[in-house]
Amino acid sequence: MQYTIRHDIHAGGRKKSDLFALLLVLGLALGAVLAMQKLVWAQEHVPYGHVPMLPREYHGALDVSGWWMSEKLDGVRAYWDGSQLYSKNGRAFNPPPEFVAELPPFALEGELWGGRDTFASTVSTVLQQQSHPGWLGLEFMVFDVPAAEGSFRTRLGRAAEWFSANPTPYARLIEQLVVVDSAHLSRQLDDVESLGGEGLIVRDPEATYAPGRSPTILKVKHFQDAEATVTGHVLGRGRNADRLGALVVRASDGTEFKIGSGFTDAERENPPDIGSSVTYKYHGFYASGIPQFPVYVRIRADNHL
Repeated sequence: MQYTIRHDIHAGGRKKSDLFALLLVLGLALGAVLAMQKLVWAQEHVPYGHVPMLPREYHGALDVSGWWMSEKLDGVRAYWDGSQLYSKNGRAFNPPPEFVAELPPFALEGELWGGRDTFASTVSTVLQQQSHPGWLGLEFMVFDVPAAEGSFRTRLGRAAEWFSANPTPYARLIEQLVVVDSAHLSRQLDDVESLGGEGLIVRDPEATYAPGRSPTILKVKHFQDAEATVTGHVLGRGRNADRLGALVVRASDGTEFKIGSGFTDAERENPPDIGSSVTYKYHGFYASGIPQFPVYVRIRADNHL
């Protein structure tokens, strides 16, 4: 009987040992799978190495007569490298094949755009991991051909030739108008803003492509805008009692200030989370460096794209 008991104990030990070995193998296999998934994810999010050309602020004293102007679209910036569509930070997008089928074998820059006042829904669409029909409600609005040589005029001409021969409902050039004078620029800005647009971009048509902030591409608005990080919530009073009165935010230079206007009732009931990035508009700065008359615009949901 003792032998039998000892035999059972040893057999149980072997079973436990075998089970432990199996769990160890499964654990190693799972770890390898997770590591591979992380590697694939990292490869999908490795920046493509492109450094975009970015606008500076327009100031009224600058004469831009003869430059080209277009609406500044409030979409998601995208880069087509000739075979794959990327976000500004190098994240690979996954549009349906028909969305990119007629795009050229050379690089393009533009905005993924669903129309005015559709920024949130556009971000929601392009953030989805799997290809889906929602993309077919967007357009790739092309504003440059970054790898092409020559002037802005010449670069856009190359894209225009391509789309003339290969039309698609999912991509087109952003319309460009020649600036006659400052009054013409001002009228066009008023027209765009009256329709709910964000502002204008003006560009020197003879300028070559230069990565980084360039004096040959300028954004024109009646106000300035920027991003800041939410660091706190201040309860309101009166009509806004027991809900958001103001956001406490920190700008990129470390300046802290409050934003108390621009919110809908729904946003006051459910304000942006602490740590989230928000866009605000303002009109210059006080001597202290705090933005004048800051107004909330929206959560900046595309910061990580």
